Amino acid sequence: MLKELKAFLLRGDVVALAVAVIIGGAFGKVVSSLVDDIISPILGMITGNPDFSQVVIGNILIGNFINAVINFVLVGTALFFVVKAAGKKPEDIK
Repeated sequence: MLKELKAFLLRGDVVALAVAVIIGGAFGKVVSSLVDDIISPILGMITGNPDFSQVVIGNILIGNFINAVINFVLVGTALFFVVKAAGKKPEDIK
């Protein structure tokens, strides 16, 4: 039983998945910081305060949802460009 557990835990795909989860978590923090600390303040300077949390329709707090959607779009866009740039070969970057 212990040999089977050791074989399972040390299989290449399990170890690779563990590494991917850890790297993904760290990379997520980098992308979130890019959006929260750089992109959102720039948008705030251009458009005013980009906080919609006080928007209410009836008794529904729709502003938090709007903030979440905007954050999702910004994170997705930032992630796209970071991954795209990381996939470039050094000779492709000018």
